[in-house]
Amino acid sequence: MKKVVASIFLLSICTTALMGAVKASTKSVVVEVENNWNKAKSDEPVVLKISDLKTGFVVKSATVWDGEKEIPSQLDDLNSDRKADELAFLINIDPQTKKTFKVVLSGQKSDKKYPSRVFAEMLVSDKKGKHVPIHSLTIPGTSNIYNQLHHHGPAFESELVAYRLYFDQKQTVDIYGKFNKGFEIEACQFYPNDEQLAKGFGDDVLRVSGSGGLGALKGWNGKKATHIEPVLQRTERILAYGPVRTICEIEVNDWEYQGSALNMINRYTLYGGHRDAIVETFFEEPLKNELFCTGVQDVKGSVSYSDHKGLIGCWGTDWPVNDTVKYAKETVGLATYIPQKYVKAEVKDNANYLYTIGAEGQAYIRYNIMFTSLKETFGYKTPEAWFAYMREWKEEIDHPVLVKVKR
Repeated sequence: MKKVVASIFLLSICTTALMGAVKASTKSVVVEVENNWNKAKSDEPVVLKISDLKTGFVVKSATVWDGEKEIPSQLDDLNSDRKADELAFLINIDPQTKKTFKVVLSGQKSDKKYPSRVFAEMLVSDKKGKHVPIHSLTIPGTSNIYNQLHHHGPAFESELVAYRLYFDQKQTVDIYGKFNKGFEIEACQFYPNDEQLAKGFGDDVLRVSGSGGLGALKGWNGKKATHIEPVLQRTERILAYGPVRTICEIEVNDWEYQGSALNMINRYTLYGGHRDAIVETFFEEPLKNELFCTGVQDVKGSVSYSDHKGLIGCWGTDWPVNDTVKYAKETVGLATYIPQKYVKAEVKDNANYLYTIGAEGQAYIRYNIMFTSLKETFGYKTPEAWFAYMREWKEEIDHPVLVKVKR
């Protein structure tokens, strides 16, 4: 009998210890989000840095609650150390309003899945013409793998738009326009066939050639935009695949530029429900007086708009590919918004509408890009409508929600 009692006692101790361990690897915080702008925000990103939450354990899963309703969220490892760095989720919030959310962080893994509102892929082609998914690829700066990657680099999309990043010295941002909201890249891999086109798939809508395309960061030689070369090595990778956002990066090492050897990462983040993408550039060391440029391609026959304070865009029509028999001309609106603190001058070269930019003493630059295609049933039909939306978009970016964590 004494042995039974002792066993029960030990079991009770072990159970209590286990419950304590589980409790110790769980933490709840209240997050207050305030929209002090005079307009409602939909699919507004909220991003929390895990390091700021002081959990005391490695966070392996999380849930976010709007009252009694759980909303989709995702944890992202941004530096490849296999530990979550950020938690992201999307909210809708009325003007001049505060909302609170409960975030539950756990040290236990979870197999919970949410419907994804983004998609991303990078594919390398084998000798048999099959396309093999990869997460990351690094090559010497003297190598050319552009034609070995199926759509020439990472492709990623939201319900509204799709982008791709060229894996070469141009590092151009190219675009894919849709007729209807939805996901198409997994099925067509940026190149819809005749059957898919007949079903209403979208397609490549811009021939970027040697331009900066949509908002690619470029060098500036005083007269025109220049490519990112020479470099020691070049890497492109996909960091996050959803369900809330996708994150893709281009990294270069030892870019010989204006007397410096720059180690630089360009990061592109696209959220569900968004046509615009966030572009962040991280430098390993603070910049000196290096001058870069970005903006939008001067589409053939385009009309442009600038507020001369960092917002630049155009509206134009041209063939998106060299085949002018099978394919029709496409009309697109492009836009880039650079915060004025980075802007040095507004310039123009033969291929682009640009701003020169710099960040002396800093190691970070951030701006936004977006586009529309005339084929969209949900988009903009005139340059006037597009330029008006550009101004609204800039104002919304300039009025982010305020996020406070209340422990």
